[in-house]
Amino acid sequence: MADNREPVQVRWPLVLSIGAAVLTLALKAGAAWWTGSVGLLTDALESLVNLTAAATAYIVVWYAARPADRTHAFGHEKIEYFSSGLEGVLIGVAGIGTAAYALQRWWQPVPLQGLETGTIIGAIAAAINWLVARVLLQEARRIGSIVLEADGRHLMSDVWTSAAVLAGLLLVLWTGWTWIDSLLALGVSLNIIWTGSELVVRSFHGLMDRALPEAEQERIREVLRQQLGDREATFHMLRTRRAGQRRFVEFHLLLPGATPIRAGHQLVHSLEEALRREFPGTEVMVHLEPIEESCSWEKEELARLGEVTEPNSTKGQPKPTGMAERTRK
Repeated sequence: MADNREPVQVRWPLVLSIGAAVLTLALKAGAAWWTGSVGLLTDALESLVNLTAAATAYIVVWYAARPADRTHAFGHEKIEYFSSGLEGVLIGVAGIGTAAYALQRWWQPVPLQGLETGTIIGAIAAAINWLVARVLLQEARRIGSIVLEADGRHLMSDVWTSAAVLAGLLLVLWTGWTWIDSLLALGVSLNIIWTGSELVVRSFHGLMDRALPEAEQERIREVLRQQLGDREATFHMLRTRRAGQRRFVEFHLLLPGATPIRAGHQLVHSLEEALRREFPGTEVMVHLEPIEESCSWEKEELARLGEVTEPNSTKGQPKPTGMAERTRK
C-alpha cells in the first residue's frame, strides 16, 4: 500500500485528546456543581461527548490501519467517515440537550454562587482544550486525517463554547442578571448543532465517494500533462475519490494503437509515480485505449463527467492535446 501513514501518527493525538477530555470533564463538572451554572453544566456535557468521540475515534483509527484483504480489497479507511459522522451526531445531540436545558433554566432560574472560582476553573479547562485542538488540527492537515480533523474541530467548538459561557458568568457577576447564563447557553447550543451538522454532511460526502476538490483535480491534470509532454497521447475520464487518508485516481490513457506494450507500461508507471510524488498515498488506476478508435471516446460518459473533445479536422479523429478539454455543463 503506497505511503499509508503510520497508525501511531494518528493515535498519539487521540490519546492526548482522551486525556484532555477526562481532565476538562472533571474541571467543568466540579465548577458546575460549585456555582450551579447551567452554562458550565452544558459545557461539561460537551466534554463528556468529547471523551466518547475521542475514544470511538481511537478504535476507528486502529481498525482503519488494517491492511487490505480479500474482503476489503481497497482497505478499511472508509470507517473514518463513520467515526466523523458519529461524532457529528453526538455533537448535535449535545447541542439539542444544551438548548433544552437552557430553556428550562430560563423559565426556572436558579441562584448562582462562587462565580469567581467557577470562572477560573472554566478558563483553565478552555485553555487545555485550545492547546489540544491546535495539536489535533495541525496533525490532521499534515497527514490528511478526517478523524483528527473532526476531533480537533469538535474540541475547538468546545473552546468557543467555554469562552461564551465564561463571558456569561462574568456578566452575571458584574450585573447580577442570572438570565444571561441561560441565554448564552442557548446561543452556544446553536453553534454546537451547526458544527455537528457540518461533520455529518462531510462524512456523507465521503461515504458517497465525492470527487476530490477541484484544485486537487486540476493539479492532477497538470501533472499528467507535464508527464505526457509532446507525445501523441491524451487522457480523459478522470475520476477521483477519497477514503480516509488515501486518494484514489482513475483515468483513461489514450495512445497510438501501434505503441509496444512495454512502452505503454513504462509510460503508465511514470504517470503513477508522478501522481504519488505529488499526492503521497494515492492509489492510481489507468485504463489504456487506442487513440485512433472511435469507441475509445465514450461521448456519453465524457459528457456526464463534464468533458468534451476537440475534433481534429485533418484526420477526422479527436485531437490529442495532452488532455480532453474540460468544460462545465
